[in-house]
Amino acid sequence: MTQKDVSTAEKIKETARKLFTERGYGRVTTREIASSAGVNLALVNYYFGSKEELFNVIMMEVIQGFMAQMIVLLNDNHTFEEKLQILVSNYIDLLTTQPDMPLFMLSEMRTNKGQLAQKLGMENLYKEARFFRELKERCPTGVHPVQFFLNMLSLMVFPFVGKPMIEVVTAIDQAQFNAFMHARKELIPQWILGMLNPPNN
Repeated sequence: MTQKDVSTAEKIKETARKLFTERGYGRVTTREIASSAGVNLALVNYYFGSKEELFNVIMMEVIQGFMAQMIVLLNDNHTFEEKLQILVSNYIDLLTTQPDMPLFMLSEMRTNKGQLAQKLGMENLYKEARFFRELKERCPTGVHPVQFFLNMLSLMVFPFVGKPMIEVVTAIDQAQFNAFMHARKELIPQWILGMLNPPNN
């Protein structure tokens, strides 16, 4: 690509990222992206092929950037409790600004049978990161550490995946949902630590 091509493609991508973040993938059209970026529709299709491909490029960049931060966090010298708190807080912040990301990741993993996890180095991260070694050491006897990892992921991700149902059943609005998720930044680490260290009967 020439410098002009790179600049145009980045402008389209940044515009699309902003629109997807504000309104969600399903409510944004390719024509709106082109109009907001100040380019014609043909250029969006020329650089990215389709809205879906453009969305995929943006999501991969977001995920790779987040994973790079997490690799540093999960191997640093914070205590296990501090790493858990930061991980949960950062992941909820990410999903709050990128609520379409969980479904994108699930779709990619289902379609590509684990290629996304491999591309992001998730398997090596789980095997080698200090955080997961510490998690294994803290697990009650006979309980696999993956159980706690799945609980942690579910507690963070499900509210975003199930948000349409939650809104209907509970009649909460966006501001209330955001407040609930903010509260979960403190609650989820407490719940995980409580499961790792159950009170003696």
